[in-house]
Amino acid sequence: MSDGQRMLDGRTVLITGASSGIGAAAARLFAAEGASVMLLARRKERLSDLVEEIALTGGRAAMVTGDVAKERDVERAVAATVEDFGRLDAAFNNAGWAVAGVPLHETDNAVFDRIIDVNLRGVWNCLRHQIPAILATGRDGAVVNTSSVAGHQATGASAAYVAAKHAVLGLTKAAAAEYGERGVRVNALVVGSTRTELMEEVLEGTPALEKSFVERSVQKRMAHPTEIAQAAAWLCSNRASFVTGAAMQVDGGWTAA
Repeated sequence: MSDGQRMLDGRTVLITGASSGIGAAAARLFAAEGASVMLLARRKERLSDLVEEIALTGGRAAMVTGDVAKERDVERAVAATVEDFGRLDAAFNNAGWAVAGVPLHETDNAVFDRIIDVNLRGVWNCLRHQIPAILATGRDGAVVNTSSVAGHQATGASAAYVAAKHAVLGLTKAAAAEYGERGVRVNALVVGSTRTELMEEVLEGTPALEKSFVERSVQKRMAHPTEIAQAAAWLCSNRASFVTGAAMQVDGGWTAA
């Protein structure tokens, strides 16, 4: 690196959806880049294994089990971050859930509610508790929210998911505008098809979508979770100090084509 420093040296970051996929990749990468990471997800055993793995490589990590759709769980995670590491500097709000292959009029209300609760209310809950903690540090901070190419266009995912990811971009812009002068940058990732556990579940249910998801990328492939995590790490770092309110495409060119 040109400045001889790791990208996230001395920073504390809360990562949601950290038990697999992009979240787990981010946990490993952020720790390797010098951050102390607090990991939030529902699966305790997965989180425990990841915390141990990071510790064995010389990183600092802790965990809270919980669901971002439940405000109290997010509140506990933010409080634990401050208690364990002294402050919260940044957050990567990555938790998500999706289905595909079911038309809007056949989508069960319970499925709609879960998609909105995780993908939209989850980000809302996180912002409401993370931003005050970041402001309390008295120094600049950053939040990165995971949106999707579904935040720009219909992709074949559930209509509820498309709606939720559009809304994440709106929340991101509103929060960036409200807190920019107070030193908190808020950005979103427009993520393309990525080889995650969630993606494999979607494709298992609707195998025909794989060809579409690959072909719509100009690179004709899906991303590895670490490729998405790299973009999130940069946005959480001071290297992105003049970037806020952005919807950064990390989609293999899907939205460019």
